[in-house]
Amino acid sequence: MAVRGRLRVLLGAAPGVGKTYMMLEEGHRLRDTGKDVAVAVVETHDRAATAAVLDGLELIPRKAVEHRGISLTEMDLDAVIARHPDIALVDELAHTNAPGSENEKRWQDVEAILAAGIDVITTVNVQHIESLNDVVEQITGVPQRETVPDAVVRSATQIEVVDLTPQSLRDRLADGEVYPAGRIDAALSNYFRLGNLTALRELTLLWLADEVDSSLQRYRAEHGIDEKWEARERVVVALTGGPEGETLLRRGARVAARSGSGDLLAVHVSSQDGLRESDPAALAAQRKLVQELGGTYHQVVGTDIPDALVAFARASNATQLVIGVSRRSRLTALLTGSGVGATVVRESGDIDVHIVSHAAAGGRTLPKFRAGGALSVRRRVYGFALALIAGPLLTLLLLTIRSPDSLTADALSYQLLVVVVALVGGIWPALFAAILSGLTLDYVFVVPYYTLTIGRPTHLLALALYVVIAVLVSVVVDQAARRSRAAARASAESELLATVAGGVIRGGDAVQALVSRTREAFGLTAVRLTAEDAVTVDGAIPDGDTPTTTVPVGTRGTLELYGDDLRAEDRRLLTVIVSQLDAALEHLDLSSAAKEVGPLEANDRVRTALLAAVGHDLRRPLAAATAAVTSLRSEGGKLSERDKAELLETAEISLQGLSDLLTNLLDVSRVQAGVLAITLGPVELDDILPPVLDELFVKPGDVIVDVPADLPTVKADATLLQRAMVNLLTNALRFSPKGKPPRVSASAFGGKVEIRVTDSGPGVPDERKETIFYPFQRMGDTDNSTGVGLGLALTKGFVEGMGGTLEPEDTPGGGLTMVLSLPAETADPQGELGSHGEPDQHGEPDQHAEGDA
Repeated sequence: MAVRGRLRVLLGAAPGVGKTYMMLEEGHRLRDTGKDVAVAVVETHDRAATAAVLDGLELIPRKAVEHRGISLTEMDLDAVIARHPDIALVDELAHTNAPGSENEKRWQDVEAILAAGIDVITTVNVQHIESLNDVVEQITGVPQRETVPDAVVRSATQIEVVDLTPQSLRDRLADGEVYPAGRIDAALSNYFRLGNLTALRELTLLWLADEVDSSLQRYRAEHGIDEKWEARERVVVALTGGPEGETLLRRGARVAARSGSGDLLAVHVSSQDGLRESDPAALAAQRKLVQELGGTYHQVVGTDIPDALVAFARASNATQLVIGVSRRSRLTALLTGSGVGATVVRESGDIDVHIVSHAAAGGRTLPKFRAGGALSVRRRVYGFALALIAGPLLTLLLLTIRSPDSLTADALSYQLLVVVVALVGGIWPALFAAILSGLTLDYVFVVPYYTLTIGRPTHLLALALYVVIAVLVSVVVDQAARRSRAAARASAESELLATVAGGVIRGGDAVQALVSRTREAFGLTAVRLTAEDAVTVDGAIPDGDTPTTTVPVGTRGTLELYGDDLRAEDRRLLTVIVSQLDAALEHLDLSSAAKEVGPLEANDRVRTALLAAVGHDLRRPLAAATAAVTSLRSEGGKLSERDKAELLETAEISLQGLSDLLTNLLDVSRVQAGVLAITLGPVELDDILPPVLDELFVKPGDVIVDVPADLPTVKADATLLQRAMVNLLTNALRFSPKGKPPRVSASAFGGKVEIRVTDSGPGVPDERKETIFYPFQRMGDTDNSTGVGLGLALTKGFVEGMGGTLEPEDTPGGGLTMVLSLPAETADPQGELGSHGEPDQHGEPDQHAEGDA
């Protein structure tokens, strides 16, 4: 199996920087050193300097590829592999091969050459790199259809930037060294503007810098190197979710900026049990600030904050670590030991640590202690009751076996009682039981009995240890209860947020869902959201009741809560919900704006289509009429009577066409406005079809008519029905293949008469059967010679105005069938709609999906 070849990429910021020239020069240099070099494909773009440097290098002939009758040339992949040079020069890596080639893209050809064990030197511009394609389009305004996956370029053994300053490139362009003279001015004023070239050059260098950094990281990982390499300053800022985060981030950004192009990374350490307190709203704001400062936000999980911070910093190859001064007071630090800062400094090794002071430093005293404990009031009452009842009962039981040697058993029995009370009622009932049982133990079981005096020092030590152990057990049990309760609450909060997010994702009313979940989550009487133009309420608000809590929702509204006051931990969750409410309201605003813009965009499309179509259709008859009249005026005396008659006929037909067009436009306006004059009466289909066929000048056999003699009369407007039939038959004739004439058939069923106009043409896809009735639509029409696309729109309007329907169906065997349904005439044939007076022109013929909309 051949060893895979090595890829070398010459990367340019823009066309004309000299990539191809440098590739060919490198080919000459390598050939002079004894390497077998061949040019697999090169694009000189008629540049004399490039063509000159190509001389002397072996050029593998291209192969011809036929596509739609055109002969194209592409790189001959098989010939390159068969030739098997040491190094193949392949120009324009992003090139798309001609249809019919072995591979769709040239970079796929290069992969095959590399797999054959041939080294490749190739060229590519930054705008063709997949991940940068959209960025380049934003800079230049020019979309790039040919792209190369980043992974292909990054897999290269060498990537070199062929650099040229923007002004130098513009000078080369102005001198005609890049494009022909006819393209220079347009290029200089568009793609090759100085600002564009500067941005593309910077983008190229930054992409290459990232690639170098990734290569460095891979090298360090492969060789197990943990020490920092100060190739670039990387500043890691530790965020706790406290108010000092903004100060730390701005300080870290300044440290990174002073190094020229340093990276800013912000990291927040979450505990594995999810119980460490942090402010979600503050973290969200700090995350946004990180992005504004050009940094990246990261969140890691760890039980030990200092270890997690240092491990993250080392994994990121950080050179600086910014942490805040502890918010604990000196007394708290003295009681609880060294803080995070001291441990980080001790463990950081060669990473510089900045401990930044801030306004919240030293502001926290001893840890908050809740007098109520972690358990409910009922549990605490049960604990006190158990201590008061079980204590005396245990004392009576132990009295039956009291002896001077039973003190240890007595103490352990009371110790068990304290543990049980702690499990039931928490710390305060347990402390009460510990003190009560300690006094009882001394009074009843320690010699001398029934006194609080202790005769032997060992008994005093045992009693003291007993009380201390009882207190410690109580504290441990209470802390376990607190953590269990906090974990359950965190799980409930996560479930609540997941439910809310799920409701939003499934497309429900996000605002109503959030308001409802808020009331359910906090057990409130009612919740009301007052936005700019809407009020959302969940629950019943008692008359005259005032909200217990009012929270602003960004700048868009106010959230009012009715019921019990929220606890502090509930307010943290409320902050997250309010943030989601603000986002949901913003989404509603954007959706409303989009809905307002949608009809305007649709109207603009209609106007554009109308102007394009009407402009074309007006030009033809106007040009013909103008030419005829001009000829009559200038050459009238020299023309024969026959020529004059033909010119007058041409002018008359052209002006009649203009009149038809204007009538159709007015009819469309009337149909859309609902003011088309329609007079209904009994109409025989046999009376309609002959004028229709005469108007279309059809020959015998051009249309098959299959109408039963006993067909009922229909209630319709005779003129409008005739115009509708003309339009439908015109479409059918246009799309019917030779030898398969369209068919007109009719039948009666259920008080209705159905007229079917059937053709055997290409048919209409289901997804486009609605759009064929849109006005000013000619989808698929490329010759612009068949009207402005009003025929079917007018026909549908006429039919619906007469109380009927017009529906498209597929013709069995292929084609389209238009089904025109009208009510059959009843005993009272005099009903009418609108006023008398009907349009006098037939609708302009249209076409269905094969060339209609």
